[in-house]
Amino acid sequence: MTYVAGDVTLPIYSSMINLASTAFGSAFWCCGNSMKVAKIVVRTLMGLLFLFASVTFFLMYFGVFPPPPMEGPIKTFNDGLMASGYFFFLLKITEFSCGVLLVIGRFVPLALVILSPIIVNILMVGIFLDRSSLPIPIFLVLANSFLAYCYRDAFAGLLKAR
Repeated sequence: MTYVAGDVTLPIYSSMINLASTAFGSAFWCCGNSMKVAKIVVRTLMGLLFLFASVTFFLMYFGVFPPPPMEGPIKTFNDGLMASGYFFFLLKITEFSCGVLLVIGRFVPLALVILSPIIVNILMVGIFLDRSSLPIPIFLVLANSFLAYCYRDAFAGLLKAR
């Protein structure tokens, strides 16, 4: 069977695509279903990673379980941040808030902008202080870049020279 659309004769399955496109909206088909699924999976994984990191910090701080032993430059860095008295709490509350936004899919571009300098710092710590944790920062940089590409229309105003 064929389907005639204007001057073009197409196989019948194209009419099913037209029907589905009409039923589900053109946004469902514009970038492909696999890109939409990849965006949701990456966004959720990144959000869960930040949620896990922040909840773990607060559980360790309140004594639910002991923090892992650290030594060397990473211990000095961590002790310095804890000595400030406020920085780690501000950081983990920010990570928790942005993690929730990423998981639920609301204000994702805002969460990406807020998390970008945090991710750069996590990458620098991984490169210069603790190479054993480097796969996580690499994932975060790639995930943030991928999501920034997926939400590039939301960043158009930020990147416009005025």
